[in-house]
Amino acid sequence: MLGFLHTWLKSWEDQGPVPHLTSTTKFGARILDHERDYSPLDCRHGRVLLGDDVNQIPMALVVWDPMTGRRMELEAPGLVVDSHRAAVLCAVGGCDHRACHEGPFQVVFVCVGSKGDDDDDCVAYACVSLPETGDWSKPCPLFDQWGEPCPALLLPAETFFEPMPPVLIEEAALHFMLEVVDDDSVGILKYDLSSHSLSLIDAPIEGSQIATASILMAMEDGSLGFAHVSGSTLCPWSRLMGSDGVASWSQRTIINLRNLPPIQNPEESLRLVGSVEGRDVIFVTTELGIYGINVESQRWKKLWKRKKLHALIPHMSFYTIQKKGGHSSTRKMASLEATRVL
Repeated sequence: MLGFLHTWLKSWEDQGPVPHLTSTTKFGARILDHERDYSPLDCRHGRVLLGDDVNQIPMALVVWDPMTGRRMELEAPGLVVDSHRAAVLCAVGGCDHRACHEGPFQVVFVCVGSKGDDDDDCVAYACVSLPETGDWSKPCPLFDQWGEPCPALLLPAETFFEPMPPVLIEEAALHFMLEVVDDDSVGILKYDLSSHSLSLIDAPIEGSQIATASILMAMEDGSLGFAHVSGSTLCPWSRLMGSDGVASWSQRTIINLRNLPPIQNPEESLRLVGSVEGRDVIFVTTELGIYGINVESQRWKKLWKRKKLHALIPHMSFYTIQKKGGHSSTRKMASLEATRVL
C-alpha cells in the first residue's frame, strides 16, 4: 500500500478538493492534471478510478495510473441511473498484479434505477467496458466501448448504493453495499464477472443504521467479509461455503475496541471507513486519528490525522527505488509500514 485516497463526509465537503493520493511511503504519485474535481470511486491493481457526476451528464470516468501520471477517460453507459458505483480491474487472466498497472484493464459500472412504470420497485444493471490496452501516445485517450448490460435484477423501491468502493472476491465477483431507504436495511449486490449476472446477498445482521456502521471486506482467506461497529464493539463476519454447497455467514469474533490503546474513551464515536482487500485490515476513524486494525491479530497502527472521512481507499502497487550512485533499482512491494505490521 503506497497511500490512499478518500472522500469527505457531506458536512465536510467544503474542506477543499480531495487530494489525489495521500502517500504513506516515499512514493510520490504523478499528479493527475485535470480541469474538474473528480471523486475517487475505486482503486485496484495499481489503477485509480475517478468519477465526476456533478459537472457532466453522462458521468465522466477517468482511469489514472499514479505511477506514470497517465490517464484515460470514458463516459458512463447511457442507462437510467438513480444511484451508481464503479470498479476498475486488470483485464489479464491469471495475472499476479505485481506490475500490471500499465496493462489492459476493464471498468465495471453498476447502477440502480426506477423501472419506469407504475411499480415503485427498482432494477439494477451492470455494464463492463471492453478490455482497454491503452493508447498512451495521446495526452488523454478517450474510450467508450461498453458491452451489453447484464439481465436486470429487481430490487425494493428506493434502493441506493452506499458511497463506498466495492470489494473483489477471488478475482471472480465484485460486491457492493446497498441501502433500502424505507426500512434502513442493507443488502449486498454481487456482480459475477464470469456469468455477467447480478444477485442479492442478505447482510448477516438486521436493524436500523446498519449501513452507516458497516463495511464490506475481502478477507485474507478469500471469503466475503462484513464488519459492523456498535458503540465500541466490532463484529466481523465472513461468508463461507458449507459442505452442502450453500454459503452462509459466520461471526468470526467480537472485539472490544476500548481494549486498544488509541480507543479507550467509551463515549467516543467510531466509524468504519474502509478496508484492505485480502489483508483482514479495516480503517477506523477516532477522535485521535485514523487507524488500521487487523481484525484477526487486533494489532493496530495510526495512519493519518483526525479527519471527517466517509471512505478511505488504499492504493496497492509496486514501485521502484533508484539506488544512489547508480542506475540500478529495486522493485518493492507497497505493503506500507502501516499495514505490514498488522
